[in-house]
Amino acid sequence: MTSNRQVGKRRLAVVAAATLALTTLGGVYFTGSAFAADSEQSDVAAEAHRTPLVPGTPCTISARSCVDLESQKAWLFNDGKIVRGPVKISSGGNGKETPIGHSLRVYRKDKDFKSTESLMPNGQPAPMPWAVFFEDGGIAFHGGDPRRSSAGCIHLAAPDAPVWFNHLQIGDQVQVVKGSVEMAARKAAAGTPGPNNGNADNNNGDDNGNSRDHGRGKHKNDDGDDDRSRDD
Repeated sequence: MTSNRQVGKRRLAVVAAATLALTTLGGVYFTGSAFAADSEQSDVAAEAHRTPLVPGTPCTISARSCVDLESQKAWLFNDGKIVRGPVKISSGGNGKETPIGHSLRVYRKDKDFKSTESLMPNGQPAPMPWAVFFEDGGIAFHGGDPRRSSAGCIHLAAPDAPVWFNHLQIGDQVQVVKGSVEMAARKAAAGTPGPNNGNADNNNGDDNGNSRDHGRGKHKNDDGDDDRSRDD
Protein backbone atom coordinates (compact mmCIF):
# COMPACT_ATOMS: atom_id res chain seq x y z
CA MET A 1 0.00 0.00 0.00
CA THR A 2 1.14 3.55 -0.67
CA SER A 3 0.50 6.57 1.54
CA ASN A 4 0.38 10.23 0.52
CA ARG A 5 3.77 10.74 2.20
CA GLN A 6 5.30 8.07 -0.01
CA VAL A 7 3.58 9.54 -3.08
CA GLY A 8 5.02 12.95 -2.24
CA LYS A 9 8.54 11.52 -1.92
CA ARG A 10 8.23 9.74 -5.24
CA ARG A 11 6.98 12.92 -6.83
CA LEU A 12 10.00 14.86 -5.62
CA ALA A 13 12.22 12.18 -7.13
CA VAL A 14 10.37 12.38 -10.45
CA VAL A 15 10.60 16.17 -10.49
CA ALA A 16 14.33 16.08 -9.70
CA ALA A 17 14.98 13.51 -12.41
CA ALA A 18 12.89 15.40 -14.96
CA THR A 19 14.64 18.65 -14.15
CA LEU A 20 18.09 17.09 -14.52
CA ALA A 21 17.16 15.42 -17.80
CA LEU A 22 15.69 18.57 -19.29
CA THR A 23 18.64 20.65 -18.17
CA THR A 24 21.07 18.18 -19.70
CA LEU A 25 19.25 17.61 -22.96
CA GLY A 26 17.81 20.97 -23.79
CA GLY A 27 19.18 23.55 -21.41
CA VAL A 28 15.62 24.18 -20.25
CA TYR A 29 14.00 23.09 -17.01
CA PHE A 30 10.79 23.50 -15.09
CA THR A 31 11.02 25.85 -12.14
CA GLY A 32 9.65 24.75 -8.77
CA SER A 33 6.55 26.89 -9.19
CA ALA A 34 5.61 24.91 -12.28
CA PHE A 35 4.96 21.89 -10.08
CA ALA A 36 2.73 23.54 -7.51
CA ALA A 37 -0.68 25.13 -7.23
CA ASP A 38 -0.62 28.88 -7.82
CA SER A 39 -2.78 31.93 -7.27
CA GLU A 40 -4.16 34.24 -9.94
CA GLN A 41 -1.44 36.76 -8.97
CA SER A 42 1.50 34.38 -9.45
CA ASP A 43 4.03 34.65 -12.27
CA VAL A 44 2.85 31.26 -13.55
CA ALA A 45 -0.75 32.51 -13.75
CA ALA A 46 0.35 35.75 -15.39
CA GLU A 47 2.18 33.79 -18.08
CA ALA A 48 -0.90 31.60 -18.63
CA HIS A 49 -3.05 34.70 -19.04
CA ARG A 50 -0.81 35.79 -21.93
CA THR A 51 -1.05 32.38 -23.64
CA PRO A 52 -3.84 31.64 -26.15
CA LEU A 53 -6.79 29.58 -24.93
CA VAL A 54 -8.00 26.35 -26.44
CA PRO A 55 -11.28 27.51 -28.02
CA GLY A 56 -14.33 26.67 -25.93
CA THR A 57 -12.32 26.14 -22.72
CA PRO A 58 -10.78 28.28 -19.96
CA CYS A 59 -7.33 26.65 -20.36
CA THR A 60 -4.35 27.39 -22.57
CA ILE A 61 -2.84 25.58 -25.53
CA SER A 62 0.12 24.52 -23.38
CA ALA A 63 -2.06 22.20 -21.28
CA ARG A 64 -2.78 18.54 -21.93
CA SER A 65 -5.78 18.47 -19.61
CA CYS A 66 -8.10 21.18 -18.34
CA VAL A 67 -10.49 21.30 -15.37
CA ASP A 68 -13.02 24.08 -14.81
CA LEU A 69 -14.08 24.01 -11.17
CA GLU A 70 -17.08 26.26 -11.84
CA SER A 71 -18.76 24.21 -14.54
CA GLN A 72 -17.39 20.90 -13.18
CA LYS A 73 -16.16 19.96 -16.64
CA ALA A 74 -12.86 18.59 -17.91
CA TRP A 75 -11.13 18.24 -21.28
CA LEU A 76 -8.15 16.53 -22.86
CA PHE A 77 -6.03 18.44 -25.39
CA ASN A 78 -3.49 17.51 -28.02
CA ASP A 79 -1.52 20.25 -29.76
CA GLY A 80 -3.96 22.89 -28.54
CA LYS A 81 -7.06 21.07 -29.76
CA ILE A 82 -9.78 19.24 -27.82
CA VAL A 83 -9.59 15.47 -28.21
CA ARG A 84 -12.12 14.62 -25.49
CA GLY A 85 -14.64 16.63 -23.54
CA PRO A 86 -16.20 18.40 -22.01
CA VAL A 87 -16.97 15.57 -19.62
CA LYS A 88 -18.68 15.79 -16.26
CA ILE A 89 -16.39 15.62 -13.21
CA SER A 90 -16.60 16.33 -9.51
CA SER A 91 -13.92 18.11 -7.53
CA GLY A 92 -13.16 18.54 -3.85
CA GLY A 93 -15.68 19.98 -1.44
CA ASN A 94 -16.54 20.26 2.24
CA GLY A 95 -13.38 22.20 3.06
CA LYS A 96 -11.11 19.98 0.93
CA GLU A 97 -11.27 21.84 -2.34
CA THR A 98 -9.15 20.93 -5.34
CA PRO A 99 -6.23 23.37 -5.64
CA ILE A 100 -6.10 25.80 -8.54
CA GLY A 101 -2.98 25.61 -10.71
CA HIS A 102 -1.94 26.82 -14.16
CA SER A 103 1.10 24.58 -14.60
CA LEU A 104 0.55 21.45 -12.54
CA ARG A 105 2.42 18.40 -13.80
CA VAL A 106 1.65 14.70 -13.94
CA TYR A 107 4.20 12.96 -11.74
CA ARG A 108 2.79 9.48 -11.18
CA LYS A 109 0.27 7.05 -12.67
CA ASP A 110 -1.18 3.95 -11.01
CA LYS A 111 -3.98 2.00 -12.66
CA ASP A 112 -4.86 0.07 -9.50
CA PHE A 113 -4.03 2.58 -6.77
CA LYS A 114 -5.59 2.11 -3.33
CA SER A 115 -5.46 4.78 -0.66
CA THR A 116 -4.20 3.73 2.76
CA GLU A 117 -5.32 7.06 4.23
CA SER A 118 -8.88 6.99 2.91
CA LEU A 119 -10.65 3.87 4.09
CA MET A 120 -13.95 2.30 3.13
CA PRO A 121 -16.57 1.59 5.83
CA ASN A 122 -15.21 -1.96 6.15
CA GLY A 123 -11.74 -0.59 6.92
CA GLN A 124 -10.23 -1.58 3.59
CA PRO A 125 -8.17 0.92 1.53
CA ALA A 126 -10.36 2.99 -0.79
CA PRO A 127 -9.80 2.22 -4.48
CA MET A 128 -8.71 5.04 -6.79
CA PRO A 129 -8.70 3.28 -10.19
CA TRP A 130 -6.86 4.82 -13.14
CA ALA A 131 -5.15 7.36 -10.86
CA VAL A 132 -3.11 10.13 -12.51
CA PHE A 133 -1.41 12.24 -9.83
CA PHE A 134 -0.70 15.89 -10.61
CA GLU A 135 -0.45 17.76 -7.28
CA ASP A 136 0.92 17.20 -3.78
CA GLY A 137 -1.39 15.69 -1.20
CA GLY A 138 -2.36 12.78 -3.43
CA ILE A 139 -4.45 14.97 -5.78
CA ALA A 140 -5.26 12.96 -8.90
CA PHE A 141 -7.69 12.26 -11.68
CA HIS A 142 -9.27 8.87 -10.98
CA GLY A 143 -12.39 6.85 -11.50
CA GLY A 144 -15.19 7.90 -9.16
CA ASP A 145 -18.75 9.15 -8.99
CA PRO A 146 -19.01 12.56 -10.69
CA ARG A 147 -22.22 13.20 -8.75
CA ARG A 148 -20.38 13.33 -5.41
CA SER A 149 -17.62 15.65 -4.31
CA SER A 150 -14.20 14.23 -3.56
CA ALA A 151 -11.69 15.01 -0.85
CA GLY A 152 -9.63 17.02 -3.36
CA CYS A 153 -9.25 14.72 -6.36
CA ILE A 154 -11.03 14.92 -9.71
CA HIS A 155 -13.61 12.17 -10.07
CA LEU A 156 -14.10 10.88 -13.62
CA ALA A 157 -16.91 8.62 -14.79
CA ALA A 158 -16.04 5.01 -15.58
CA PRO A 159 -15.82 5.54 -19.38
CA ASP A 160 -13.56 8.60 -19.00
CA ALA A 161 -11.06 7.52 -16.34
CA PRO A 162 -9.05 5.09 -18.52
CA VAL A 163 -8.99 7.63 -21.34
CA TRP A 164 -7.40 10.22 -19.04
CA PHE A 165 -4.97 7.58 -17.77
CA ASN A 166 -3.85 6.58 -21.25
CA HIS A 167 -3.68 10.12 -22.64
CA LEU A 168 -1.71 11.84 -19.88
CA GLN A 169 1.99 11.08 -19.51
CA ILE A 170 4.56 11.94 -16.85
CA GLY A 171 5.44 15.62 -17.10
CA ASP A 172 2.26 16.65 -18.95
CA GLN A 173 0.74 19.95 -17.90
CA VAL A 174 -2.63 20.03 -16.13
CA GLN A 175 -4.56 23.26 -15.53
CA VAL A 176 -7.24 23.55 -12.84
CA VAL A 177 -9.05 26.88 -12.96
CA LYS A 178 -12.29 28.78 -12.47
CA GLY A 179 -13.57 29.89 -15.84
CA SER A 180 -15.00 33.29 -14.93
CA VAL A 181 -11.91 34.20 -12.89
CA GLU A 182 -9.70 33.32 -15.87
CA MET A 183 -11.73 35.53 -18.18
CA ALA A 184 -11.57 38.45 -15.74
CA ALA A 185 -7.81 38.03 -15.30
CA ARG A 186 -7.28 37.95 -19.05
CA LYS A 187 -9.26 41.13 -19.53
CA ALA A 188 -7.29 42.81 -16.77
CA ALA A 189 -4.01 41.65 -18.31
CA ALA A 190 -5.12 43.12 -21.63
CA GLY A 191 -5.93 46.42 -19.95
CA THR A 192 -9.70 46.14 -20.24
CA PRO A 193 -12.16 46.20 -17.32
CA GLY A 194 -13.02 42.83 -15.84
CA PRO A 195 -16.60 41.76 -15.03
CA ASN A 196 -18.22 43.00 -11.85
CA ASN A 197 -18.44 40.44 -9.06
CA GLY A 198 -17.10 37.68 -11.31
CA ASN A 199 -20.35 37.48 -13.28
CA ALA A 200 -18.68 37.05 -16.66
CA ASP A 201 -19.66 34.39 -19.15
CA ASN A 202 -17.67 31.24 -18.44
CA ASN A 203 -15.76 30.56 -21.65
CA ASN A 204 -16.25 26.82 -21.62
CA GLY A 205 -19.27 26.32 -23.80
CA ASP A 206 -21.47 25.29 -20.86
CA ASP A 207 -24.46 26.93 -19.20
CA ASN A 208 -23.31 28.74 -16.06
CA GLY A 209 -26.45 27.52 -14.38
CA ASN A 210 -24.54 24.31 -13.78
CA SER A 211 -21.64 26.07 -12.11
CA ARG A 212 -20.61 25.75 -8.49
CA ASP A 213 -17.73 27.06 -6.41
CA HIS A 214 -15.40 24.10 -5.72
CA GLY A 215 -18.42 21.98 -4.84
CA ARG A 216 -18.65 23.41 -1.32
CA GLY A 217 -21.83 22.00 0.15
CA LYS A 218 -23.15 20.92 -3.24
CA HIS A 219 -22.30 17.24 -3.28
CA LYS A 220 -21.99 14.45 -0.80
CA ASN A 221 -18.48 13.21 -0.11
CA ASP A 222 -17.61 9.88 -1.72
CA ASP A 223 -18.29 7.96 1.51
CA GLY A 224 -20.49 10.52 3.24
CA ASP A 225 -17.53 11.37 5.48
CA ASP A 226 -16.47 15.00 5.39
CA ASP A 227 -13.25 14.31 7.31
CA ARG A 228 -11.58 11.99 4.83
CA SER A 229 -8.06 12.67 3.60
CA ARG A 230 -7.42 14.49 0.34
CA ASP A 231 -6.21 11.54 -1.68
CA ASP A 232 -9.73 10.20 -2.27
